Amino acid sequence: MSKKKPRPIPVPAQFIPGLIDAHTHLASCGGDLAGLVERAKEAGVEKLCTVGDGLAEAELALEAAQQFGNVFAACAIHPTKADQLDGAARARLTQMAADPNCVAIGETGLDSYWIKHDPEDTAALDVQEEALRWHIDLAISADKPLMIHNREADADLMRVLADAPPPKDTILHCFSSPLDVAKEALDRGYVLSFAGNVTFKRNEELREAARLAPISQILIETDAPYMTPEPFRGSRNEPSLIGHTALCIAEVRGMAVEDVAAALNENFDRVYGVTNL
Repeated sequence: MSKKKPRPIPVPAQFIPGLIDAHTHLASCGGDLAGLVERAKEAGVEKLCTVGDGLAEAELALEAAQQFGNVFAACAIHPTKADQLDGAARARLTQMAADPNCVAIGETGLDSYWIKHDPEDTAALDVQEEALRWHIDLAISADKPLMIHNREADADLMRVLADAPPPKDTILHCFSSPLDVAKEALDRGYVLSFAGNVTFKRNEELREAARLAPISQILIETDAPYMTPEPFRGSRNEPSLIGHTALCIAEVRGMAVEDVAAALNENFDRVYGVTNL
């Protein structure tokens, strides 16, 4: 019986100054938090946004943002956990949204994938939609961008976003939808945040979306510890590996990676309202 080849140990790309990671989950990456942040810095990552996908995780995200000057937080209840958005959770998230260390409301959105694959532990779609609309209102009242999670729910998501009042900015995190959805989202002014799956061989449509999008409407992210870019797909991800995604974006756009990093750094500051780092 043949043995499986061991997965290669992920290593950062070349040092690329001014990199950003627009969406990561530091609390889920394992290991020492300071070590994660330091390794990212050594790879050229200047700033990152760590995301809470539940109330406890949002608390950890805020704590990380308070501990490190180049770390910012996004806070919300993940759509699969939307049934946890009770009165106490709403009150605490409203407090979190007012914290200057919280730069976005997310991740919220719609997820049909887990309804199909784990219905007992996943909030129903109508519950998810109600939670999404509440988070949209919170983003508007806090004057902060909305960070969207979307998995196999393109039509419903675009419908809700179209008929709800628009927040400051809308970020489609880990953008993985077809090209026609990308075009509609860009026409609406949304920001597409590309994760490591843009590097996967089969994802030509994602690379085409990254090519045609105005550079001002692009962010990149690790979504760590998930979505590890090629050539380390399947291994544990972390912010220090974002350079591989930056190189992919630079290649499809025909730009120097340093220019891509600089542009996305400016986008991070504009979208998240980050100043005086």
